[in-house]
Amino acid sequence: MVRWSNLIGMARIQGPAALGEVPLLYLRNWDIRQKTSKVCWRPERSELRDKSIHMGAALRQKPTDYFSRDQIRALRKRSSWHATWLLVHCWGVIVATWAVCALWTNPLVVAVGVVIVGARQLGLTVLNHDGAHHLLYSNRGLNDWVSEWILNRPLFGASVYGYRKSHLEHHKHTQQQGDPDLVLSAPFPITKESFRRKVWRDLSGQTGWKQRKEIFVSAFRRTGGPISNRFHRAAYRLGPNLLINVGFLAGFAACGVWYLYFFLWLLPSMTWLLFISRLRNIGEHACVVDNDDRLLNTRTTRASWLERVFIAPYWVNYHLEHHLLVSCPCYRLRRAHRILMDGGHGPAMDLQPSYAQVIRLATAAA
Repeated sequence: MVRWSNLIGMARIQGPAALGEVPLLYLRNWDIRQKTSKVCWRPERSELRDKSIHMGAALRQKPTDYFSRDQIRALRKRSSWHATWLLVHCWGVIVATWAVCALWTNPLVVAVGVVIVGARQLGLTVLNHDGAHHLLYSNRGLNDWVSEWILNRPLFGASVYGYRKSHLEHHKHTQQQGDPDLVLSAPFPITKESFRRKVWRDLSGQTGWKQRKEIFVSAFRRTGGPISNRFHRAAYRLGPNLLINVGFLAGFAACGVWYLYFFLWLLPSMTWLLFISRLRNIGEHACVVDNDDRLLNTRTTRASWLERVFIAPYWVNYHLEHHLLVSCPCYRLRRAHRILMDGGHGPAMDLQPSYAQVIRLATAAA
């Protein structure tokens, strides 16, 4: 099991620019004050010789330890129709919320709209996560195009390739020394006061502003060569994103409510989205029971219908099931959960009844 004191001592922390093409939304729980987003290990030579240090018991467990081969085949089956329906549903909820707020514009309706749109923006990242695993469409070109242009670019993300590379390392070394996301779960548990400060930074837009600024700064960062190369790189990285968002703004303006673009697209992406992304990340790996057991180094949270609407869309709460079978599309994760329960694995799994309980676990530090 990883000792957190050793983790901090052995890690070399890099800033968000080290993630290159990783979309903004996958700098999950990026803490502005400590400015950390990735852990790069520098092990001793003896550790390099001892492969067991980099391959815990969790990595030696297999999907067939929990599912039959027939079940695995059924769970891995992709449905282009189902993926398309989820895309239509996610964007449909967003556009419908825009329409309602445009027709009945008042502070209460817009406030509810911010929360609904922010939750669906997380839904876009959940579907992009499936795209990173090639689970949206069997045609990989279509899969990656949809991930970039329908899911990432509207939220100032980029291609799926950078995130895919980092995320697969997370699956390969979950809660082990090579896990690039380990720095996100390592600080927990924290105090309630520390958690309140993080929540305030998220909901007040401080976290979002810092992240968004870093996206623009990194796009123009000097990397050698003539200055024109920097502008070409920035235009390729940000140009399509800006054009898509100008299109959104033009649509609102055509309806006579141009200001709602800022309240119902930018504001949710810089506040509610980041807050529930933090909750999502805490729910997935913070304060897990055993880093070396696949049933215990990742958590599933049983979300109520209200939590599914506002916090955990598209079955993202079934994270343990995803780690046990990464080739399972999000719309089959609930079925995977039932199979595990019916197979008697429930008592051995890290399951929590709600996100409120997860927060209590994460804020248990004195």
